[in-house]
Amino acid sequence: MPEPIADMLLPPPEKYRTTPWPTEKMPPGIPYIIGNEAAERFSYYGMSGILATFLTTYLLDASGQLAPMAKSEARAVTHYFIMAVYFFPIVGALLSDTLLGKYRTIVWVSLLYCVGHAVMALVDRPDLTGTAPRTTLFIALLLISLGAGGIKPCVSAHVGDQFGPLNKHLIERVFSWFYFSINVGSTVSMLLIPVLLNEETFFKTFGEFGRWLASVGISPGPPLAFGLPGVLMAVATFVFWLGRNKFVHIPPAGPGFLREVLGPDGRRAARNLIPLFALICVFFALFDQSHTSWIQQAEKMDRHVFGRELTPEQIQAVNPILILAFIPLFSYGIYPLLGKFFSVTPLRKIALGMFLTVPSFGLIAMAQERIDTGGTPSIAWQFGAYVILTAAEVMVSITALEFSYTQAPKKMKSFVMGLYLLFSIALGNLFAAQVNDYITRREKAGSPVLEGADYFWFFTAAMLFMAVVFAIYAVFYRGQTFIQGEEAPTV
Repeated sequence: MPEPIADMLLPPPEKYRTTPWPTEKMPPGIPYIIGNEAAERFSYYGMSGILATFLTTYLLDASGQLAPMAKSEARAVTHYFIMAVYFFPIVGALLSDTLLGKYRTIVWVSLLYCVGHAVMALVDRPDLTGTAPRTTLFIALLLISLGAGGIKPCVSAHVGDQFGPLNKHLIERVFSWFYFSINVGSTVSMLLIPVLLNEETFFKTFGEFGRWLASVGISPGPPLAFGLPGVLMAVATFVFWLGRNKFVHIPPAGPGFLREVLGPDGRRAARNLIPLFALICVFFALFDQSHTSWIQQAEKMDRHVFGRELTPEQIQAVNPILILAFIPLFSYGIYPLLGKFFSVTPLRKIALGMFLTVPSFGLIAMAQERIDTGGTPSIAWQFGAYVILTAAEVMVSITALEFSYTQAPKKMKSFVMGLYLLFSIALGNLFAAQVNDYITRREKAGSPVLEGADYFWFFTAAMLFMAVVFAIYAVFYRGQTFIQGEEAPTV
């Protein structure tokens, strides 16, 4: 019999397993986590992938008239939203590690996440909400950022908790597949959701079926484009709940959490990892601009591919599609090849990825130079940049996720994941948002800065500088590896 909702949200009952399964194979709860992650990422990337376009094209005022944002303002709002998504993980981590445990925290905030999507679907309906669209927008973005952020450190740490000494050798593989599931969900959403937003592409894509959908009340526009991700978030929550009896439920540490944070291992981990995380932040300041400045650049490019014109938002799907190919390529080809010449440690992977990000943004800057002189460059420029950026993502993002988990003391797994998301992704997006806020203020004052290609060259230079600093810091990094079920950490 299904558990009552109240029971789902209480501390885990003793019937749930609290130690890793004694197996050398993949833990039985992993498929439920992977399925949940694919659906959740569909909802997040579907919504965030069209946010900047919605703000500059579809946003209304309280009277129902178009009141779009300027492009620099829309970039700033989008990056502030992404920053919030990666700020709130520290809150979810504290709830998880001290009070609720990972499973209960994920269920709680997933329900909040679903409410946020429902509000987002009503942003462009002031006639129904009775509030100004901008007010509804910021309420929805807050709820979604609380939900998406709250589960982030818990889900990735929950993956690692399923493993013990007998199958710890599979952790690297499962984190790759975990990332693989993220990109399956995001690929589908990035191709589909922009079609649901735009009336012309909707009917061009779906033809008679689209006209039938419209006849039964399922019409293209913001309510549909933002509503479908909410449905997928509800599916994600249900799939996760189905795995409750298969999971390893590591109990919350309670007061023991604070003792571990303030103990020698906790202080050492924070002291070593926070500077390292902060040095990665500029990578994410560049990477997450594929949701903002790259879309705005694509609007002025020739987007015809094999005789079909893609929307600017659909170009983002190149990244997750490449991830699906690059994860096995790097795991079974490039890393073993590099290993013949030097030891391929996690920090060396991250450093290489950061340096690789520099030519990616350089390509974008060169494409913008052609736009600035009146040209209409091919979208192939962005495709080439995506190839390089995705290779960098594999080396930086996947590796940092795994490395953060292994370097965290056992009772601090979610908390350290929260620190990683806060000091790398949130801080990086805060940097990008602040730059765009500054650009907006200068534009309003009549003295614009970082226009055209200069904008991209600025971030390219910042990335090169931070990659050099990271490479130097990594040489002096000393940490410990902590795995659930092992008695002592590995130096």
